[in-house]
Amino acid sequence: MPGMSRPTVLLGARVAAAFMERLAERYDVLGPLAPPFPQAVAAMSAAEAARVRALVTMGAMDTSRTALDALPALGLVACVGSGFEGVDLAAARARGIAVTHSPGANASAVADLAVGLMIATVRHFPEGNAFLRSGAWSGNYARRMAPVRGLTGRRLGILGLGTIGEKIARRAAAFEMEIGYHNRHRRDDVPHAYFATLHALALWADVLVVAARANAATRHLVNADVLAALGPDGHVVNIARGFVIDETALVTALRGGVIAGAGLDVYEHEPQVPEGLLSLDNVVLLPHMGGGTHEAQVAMQDMVWANLDAFFAGRPVATPVPATGSG
Repeated sequence: MPGMSRPTVLLGARVAAAFMERLAERYDVLGPLAPPFPQAVAAMSAAEAARVRALVTMGAMDTSRTALDALPALGLVACVGSGFEGVDLAAARARGIAVTHSPGANASAVADLAVGLMIATVRHFPEGNAFLRSGAWSGNYARRMAPVRGLTGRRLGILGLGTIGEKIARRAAAFEMEIGYHNRHRRDDVPHAYFATLHALALWADVLVVAARANAATRHLVNADVLAALGPDGHVVNIARGFVIDETALVTALRGGVIAGAGLDVYEHEPQVPEGLLSLDNVVLLPHMGGGTHEAQVAMQDMVWANLDAFFAGRPVATPVPATGSG
């Protein structure tokens, strides 16, 4: 019978078909479950739940103590991607459940997208696209959109100079931008200007890119005061997690000219996007596609595979979540 001779792995979220097939070659695979995850786990039969030894999920998914407790044989939670904020780490550690993630696997892809969003909002790409499609330029070569400030010489403030933030900085340097950052701690291995507070960074910056680790401490870190400090010529880009920005404050700031524009790949209650954002012309919206390259997906899947392989072989997992739980 399936599952009697092979370990059982539960998919708490949908993964690529090719990766699911790869998993099924070695493991007895259950799922993927439909969200919300705690309710889906509760609806499993006791026999199925008792077989699950490893869970493959997304870090943002609600993997609460209640959900973990419903899986009595669980020994590993393997998050696809670098995030793990949805996992109750205290509950997992109390049970001796290993929690892993895929740090750095999608960093280059996300950094590319961050720079793309920065260019799109600063250089008004959506407006240019609409201008051309409206026919305003057709037949009138002399009619152009009003010029805007470029990127050369502009100040880029990065909130969170980790693996992704550092890659964003390297890319921005090619645009001859001045780079500053705010972290919990100053880094001695980078040449960029350090700002002890996010407010000070926002006052200095022309563009603020949010690349911070998502946890309780970063919830609504970018609030109305920070947006006001960024100013009426400023732009904000978010490729971290949606809840790092106060979305209500962001809509108010965009609507009232407190800031000039924004580029967003993440939202507080995905996949729902606030109507207030959808109705605005000065924000570029993408459907959380930062890690959506073939290279990034394969790298993340390989890390999950390595962690599963190590766990079931009785070896230390390859990429455990940091002991502090904060990255």
